[in-house]
Formats: sequence, structure tokens, C-alpha cells
Amino acid sequence: MLLSFRQLYRYRSLIASLVARDLKARYRGSVLGFFWSFVNPLLLLLVYTFVFTVVLPGVRPPELNPFALFMFCGILPWTWFSSSLLESSNVLIAGGNLIRKVLFPAEVLPIVTVFAGLAHFCLGLAILVAFLLYYGVPITPSDLLWFPVIVLVQLVLTLGLALLLSALTVHFRDIRDLLTNLLTLWFFATPIIYPLSMVPERLRWYLNLNPFTHLAVAYQEVLFLEGAFTGWPRLLAVGGGALCVFVLGFFVFDRLRDTLAEEV
Repeated sequence: MLLSFRQLYRYRSLIASLVARDLKARYRGSVLGFFWSFVNPLLLLLVYTFVFTVVLPGVRPPELNPFALFMFCGILPWTWFSSSLLESSNVLIAGGNLIRKVLFPAEVLPIVTVFAGLAHFCLGLAILVAFLLYYGVPITPSDLLWFPVIVLVQLVLTLGLALLLSALTVHFRDIRDLLTNLLTLWFFATPIIYPLSMVPERLRWYLNLNPFTHLAVAYQEVLFLEGAFTGWPRLLAVGGGALCVFVLGFFVFDRLRDTLAEEV
């Protein structure tokens, strides 16, 4: 397994080129091209702004105005997380021709999917930052230093789950359908479209078992809410768990590596 880790670092150039190819292929033939990476999150943010200012103007705490921006702080990383897992669950099956080649490292495919999602997350982040500046939302520079740490924790967690799901789905195809429903439940069990403070105390304990709860709250505190970032102990705990998930995902993938070409 340690040898596989060292080899993974050697594939960094291959991963970078495949990520670039994936981004180009996604918008190949479209008129706007990469501009869609900005248009999609912008339209999503405008829809939420309309809903919570015109349709449901009073359904949120007043201190969270503009509420659409508060939601977007959680929806943007969730979109990266959920889309990466869904695409990774099918990436080995879709890339069967590459896996059957003896020298091709199969673990590169789910990793490429996650990093491509990270690229879209960063492009959408530019829209979020622009609206934060437009509405004059104060951002504490000391809190902003935690932002790369939050992204890194989410990256490690997503990579571990992507490796685990991609390898298991090759053998158990039902995982793709189960994952779609699980992610829907996971979304509503995460304080993204509602603040954690609105959750009854007796239920908040269950939400704290959800690792993405602490990631979503960390994004909200760093980017939107005023005051010092107080969730760093929970964030670091999630980071330790994410590292364990990554090692587990890589271990399972490494054990199933020899059977992947036969099953796809």
C-alpha cells in the first residue's frame, strides 16, 4: 500500500492533464464554454435570492440576511462533494477501456473526478465572493486563513469516499442508485438550507455526527457570519476522520485493484 501511495505522487502530471481534459470535454461544442462554470452558480444564487426575498421573505432569522448568500456558502461545497461522489461511483465502469490497459493506474480516474469538481467549486467561489463584496458582508482576515484548511479537509474526505465508492460500485452496481437516495437524505441532514441554531437541541446531537455538518458550518462562519471562527476544534477532528477515510478508501481500492479489469 505504501508503494501505491508513492506511485500516486508520480502520477501527478497525468492527473493534471486528465483534469484539464475533463474540463475541456465537459463544455466542448457549447457556445459559452467555460463561461457556464460562472453562469450555473450565478443562476442558482439568483433563484435562491428570488425565493427568499419575494416568495418566502420571512422564513429565516434576520441576522442571516441576505439568506440566499448564507445558503450558497453551504450549497457550493455540497455540490462539489455530491457530484464528485456520484460521478466517481460510475467512473471506473465508464472508463473500462482504460482500466483494461495493464499500465494505466485505475485510481487516477476517481481522483480526476474530485479535482475536476474542485475546479468548478473554485470558479463558483468567484461568484460567491463577488456577491459577498456587493452586499458588504464583513470577512475577518484571521478567519479567512482557515478557508484553505476547510477546503483541504473536504478534499481529503471526498477523495477517500470517491476511491471507496468507485471500487465497490464495480462489484456492486446497486451502490449508484443507493448513493443517489443517500445523498438526498444527507443533504437535508446537513445545516445548509437552515442554520444549525434552528435545530432543536435534542436533534442537534445527531447532526453533529454528520461530518459535513461541521464543514458546512465552517464555510458559513468563515465566509458569512460575523465573529471569530469557533468551529476549528471540530474541523480538525473532521480532518483526522477524513484522513482515516482516505486511508481506508485507498486500502480497499488497492485490495480490489486486480479484480477491476475483469468486472468492468
